[in-house]
Amino acid sequence: MANITEMTHEERIELAFTQRQLEELEQARSMPIVFDEDCPEITPEQAVKFRRVNPFRRANN
Repeated sequence: MANITEMTHEERIELAFTQRQLEELEQARSMPIVFDEDCPEITPEQAVKFRRVNPFRRANN
């Protein structure tokens, strides 16, 4: 993972969202979440049973 303090100004600008992307994100935030048979809503009890697929790794710092 890159450290933002080690990036040049140009690299940070390149990684920033465009105005259009920001507008699309804002539009998506305002839309309701729709659950269906392929993606049903889960209960808190079901959510507790989920496990990470990839193990958590500590940073080397």
